[in-house]
Amino acid sequence: MSQNRSLLLVIHPTRAEAQSAAQDLVNQLNGSDFSFYSPSGVKIDGVTQVLSTDVEKRLHETELAVVFGGDGTILRGAELVRGTKIPVLGINVGHVGFLAQIHRPTPTQLAQAIINKSYTSEKRMVLQYAVHRAEKVVTNGWALNEIAVERNTEAMVELFVQIDHRPLSRWGCDGVICATPTGSTAYAFSAGGPVVWPEVEALVLLPLAAHALFSRPMVISPESEIAIDIESDEAVLSADGLRKFHLSEHDRVTLTSHENPIYLAQIEPALFTDRLVAKFKLPVEGWRGE
Repeated sequence: MSQNRSLLLVIHPTRAEAQSAAQDLVNQLNGSDFSFYSPSGVKIDGVTQVLSTDVEKRLHETELAVVFGGDGTILRGAELVRGTKIPVLGINVGHVGFLAQIHRPTPTQLAQAIINKSYTSEKRMVLQYAVHRAEKVVTNGWALNEIAVERNTEAMVELFVQIDHRPLSRWGCDGVICATPTGSTAYAFSAGGPVVWPEVEALVLLPLAAHALFSRPMVISPESEIAIDIESDEAVLSADGLRKFHLSEHDRVTLTSHENPIYLAQIEPALFTDRLVAKFKLPVEGWRGE
């Protein structure tokens, strides 16, 4: 007797191309002992619609999360499977990103890879944060790309940064970003941070427009703890741009690497160098390698 194989589908809700690609996959796997569920609120024939809050109840039976969209949709897929070892397979239907396949597979190629489990999985570091207020933790959370503490008004924010319980610097600035290697090519890259290869175990700490003599990007051990004290009336914490929390004066934000990584799947594994070339259209014409 065949055993049912369950797939979580995460679909960009407003991109018709994402919905079409999801329907193509379901049609390809129809009759192959697969079942499908999705919290995306998009009607796809053969897919059971569930609430996001109900996804956790089904994760124990889920083999793979397949995401149709861009990097933002993949981050939402990662949020749904966080704390498990379920791989997230991103099928990019927009601009080339860093989390999905470089080349979009055909529906047949995608279906065969899922049927045969011929995809590979990469472990990606995760950041966790806690906000301390009056010596109590008032909120905590995580991020795959970055956590930013930023100004919430037109005035710059005053932040006092410490690493491993030792003072580093006080900055009047637009904010501070702490990024994983995965996130080094996202917000931190736009702000002038270094590109870090995904397999490098490190954190990037980057002040934003700091009024200070020393305000360079820093690469820090993943074993370190970063603490950021809020010395202005208010600020805002943003995790992957998806989860936000308003901060007040005297709050402390602590940042550390998380023990549970996210697993990103690839049908055709690509070197990170190739991803950089594809994303930024780097000039490599005339390369004499194989």
